[in-house]
Amino acid sequence: MTIHIRRLDSSSTDFHAQLSAVLAFEASADEAIERAVATILADVKARGDAAVLECTQRFDRLDVAGAASVAGLEIPQAELQAALDGLAPERRAALQTAAGRVRAYHLRQKQEIGSDGFSYTEPDGTVLGQKVTPLDRVGIYVPGGKAAYPSSVLMNAIPAKVAGVQEVIMVVPTPDGVKNPLVLAAAAIAGVDRVFTIGGAQAVAALAFGTATIPPVDKIVGPGNAYVAAAKRRVFGTVGIDMIAGPSEILIICDGSTDPDWIAMDLFSQAEHDELAQSILLCPDAAYIAQVEASINKLIDAMPRQDVIRTSLTQRGALVKVRDMEQACEIANLIAAEHLEISTENPQQWAAKVRHAGAMFLGRFSSESLGDYCAGPNHVLPTSRTARFSSPLGVYDFQKRSSLIQVSEAGAQTLGRVAAELAYGEGLQAHARSAEYRLQPGLK
Repeated sequence: MTIHIRRLDSSSTDFHAQLSAVLAFEASADEAIERAVATILADVKARGDAAVLECTQRFDRLDVAGAASVAGLEIPQAELQAALDGLAPERRAALQTAAGRVRAYHLRQKQEIGSDGFSYTEPDGTVLGQKVTPLDRVGIYVPGGKAAYPSSVLMNAIPAKVAGVQEVIMVVPTPDGVKNPLVLAAAAIAGVDRVFTIGGAQAVAALAFGTATIPPVDKIVGPGNAYVAAAKRRVFGTVGIDMIAGPSEILIICDGSTDPDWIAMDLFSQAEHDELAQSILLCPDAAYIAQVEASINKLIDAMPRQDVIRTSLTQRGALVKVRDMEQACEIANLIAAEHLEISTENPQQWAAKVRHAGAMFLGRFSSESLGDYCAGPNHVLPTSRTARFSSPLGVYDFQKRSSLIQVSEAGAQTLGRVAAELAYGEGLQAHARSAEYRLQPGLK
């Protein structure tokens, strides 16, 4: 069955309206989900382990009868190591290579972003600066059930450890008690400190509020279903969160000289995530766009997840004819995609014109899938146009910054008068007097 993917032309008078319709996505809050999540959060906050155990038995069908606490759902480090040791050699090598590359990238990131802080001394002896410290404890949510995402373990846990987080607690649902050995092996490689087989809103609540068994964390990161997303949104403020992610996206800028089968498969790589994922191609060559469309229909029947891909491409995909590569970059900035492939000659030339993208994949051999698993940069990226103002998950997400202010006696004479004047202007007399107390007689 032919896939009828939307075709747009930037020369059309209503092009921007058509593009806006393609991009439109609003994660409408499901009232039933919101009510259920609110109830679960309140229950875990009030009853702790008992509520977590009941939810785990109810939703994941785990036999927790007679368990006094969530401690029985913790996976010991020896089991994580056994999972790693039990992997086929080639699978273990791939996981270790990916982890090594992710760790190396984030170590370099830590070095380059100035994680040691800074300070400088002014002529009057006043010292100003910034101290950078890691978060004490972080929780990472890893999807379970039918899905198994060892790459998510690496991308969330490794930068936290590189940042210096003292304790990383992982939660992963294991419906019917089925544990994925690759996920456990990834936890061992990433240095996760504790792993609990719980999931859903109850896991988010346990991490946010703490229970008798699970200590409260400072930040929760990692993807999850609608219940997890709603729970993260509600606990924000009690703890930090990484982001509320939308469906996955890929935008490809191509000059028409890449093998069309490659581009078709790259579009598939995001479309297979789920029916709401988005795959868009921008190209100035109409004949090439037709070749890509032919490749899509040639290759689709061999895809195990073809039904998901078909729905995604039909409902949210687009093949866009643009005036030229310059305009392609302008449209890319408007879309601000999660993943941007620039499949062209001299891709750096066009990358220089792009301001908004979660991650850029430059050149014909830089498939987005490499970034998902093993290139090194983080695959947790801003979606739904939030790349206009946010960044990939990184070492900086697991650190906080404190300002350092050490005012000298001489500095207090100058700054005190400035502060007092502004404080009087705001009607805050105590502020003004506090500054004036430090002034030497005759300067008040």
